Amino acid sequence: MSNVVSRWFGLRRDLGEQYSPAYFLAALGNGGLAITFFIWLNFLVPHPQTPIITFDGLVSFVGTASLGAQGLILLALVGIVFFAVRHLRLVAWNMREYGRFKQTKTYAALRESQGGIALMALPLMLAMTVNVFFVLGAIFVPGLWNVVEYLFPFSMTAFVLIGGLALRIFFDIFGKALVSGTFDCARNNSLSQFLAAFTFSMIAVGLAAPAAMSQTQVTVAISIFGALFFLGAALLVGMLTLILGFRGMLTNGLAVEASPSLWMPIPMLTLVGITLIRVSHGLDHAFAFHMPQAVIFMLTSGILGLQILVGLIGYSVMSQVGYLRTYLWGERSSPMSYGLICPAVALAVFGMFFIHPGLVQSGLVDRYSLVHGLLLVPVALMQLMGIVAILRLDNKLIRPLPTSERADGVATA
Repeated sequence: MSNVVSRWFGLRRDLGEQYSPAYFLAALGNGGLAITFFIWLNFLVPHPQTPIITFDGLVSFVGTASLGAQGLILLALVGIVFFAVRHLRLVAWNMREYGRFKQTKTYAALRESQGGIALMALPLMLAMTVNVFFVLGAIFVPGLWNVVEYLFPFSMTAFVLIGGLALRIFFDIFGKALVSGTFDCARNNSLSQFLAAFTFSMIAVGLAAPAAMSQTQVTVAISIFGALFFLGAALLVGMLTLILGFRGMLTNGLAVEASPSLWMPIPMLTLVGITLIRVSHGLDHAFAFHMPQAVIFMLTSGILGLQILVGLIGYSVMSQVGYLRTYLWGERSSPMSYGLICPAVALAVFGMFFIHPGLVQSGLVDRYSLVHGLLLVPVALMQLMGIVAILRLDNKLIRPLPTSERADGVATA
């Protein structure tokens, strides 16, 4: 019985040099899936008194909701808790394994190479953790919205500190390459370097949250400045790494194990879009600058269109190299496969933004109509695909191996 419990609920430990910073993406994916369940509540449950759904608004609605609606709300709450707990557990696991990994020669070599950009996954994961705590507080803490203005400075401080860590890692890795001229474009035959832009955009969207929700002009102004600073960093670095990555791939072919990086622009585009929408809300209620609904529709349509295009390009290439068949459903395994979860989460989240701020608020689609329901189906399918994929990858990569297959030096927790 203990072996069964360890197999399904335990985690590998003491990976040492077998650890990879790509494991941070496992925690990131679970946090993102928790957010997807929150997004369903936020857009489908009325909350006229607050910018986002809260515990008090949810309780008020549940009292008058139908039995079916109550069941769906319960499902969303279970999803939030389930994936939030998994996220926090994997954060703790990653920090322990990363601390031991830092003592190895492999880590020292990684820091000196262009592959060190993988360390940007650490601040990316930490930024997601702040978002997860915010969601848990909003949904499960009664009366939290009454003191939310006092919490915004703390959340912005957390994101600034995480942003400082991200900048330090980026300048250390990329700065060395600029000074020494050791960046090997031939070996940069993927979009792995794009992880830096993804990280900066995650920090930007976190800093933009108070702009969309605060009623204090100073808080909104600081929030917008911080968000635009990291959004600018994300766009600049993203443009540069896209050019370098495609140059390497067109010259030397794709590094197959890094194939999920082809989809990395998808989550970045989601974060850029949400950041701009949050900034527009801040400009509206704090500076009386109203963004026309047509612009919101154009923004959400344009970003979703780009995401679909990137998704089709990435799927076409990965199909040719058999990546999904081999690394997701097949026997081969790589921690970089956790990068597959981020696009599914991103499309599910931004699909909701396209449907609601883009279509419903524009009057193009009636809320709770048949068309509205049909539009939600692809969002649910994308979310389900992310859940299936992450459970599959967990089984291959972080759950303890059967005793007969356990590698030497790898224990279980």
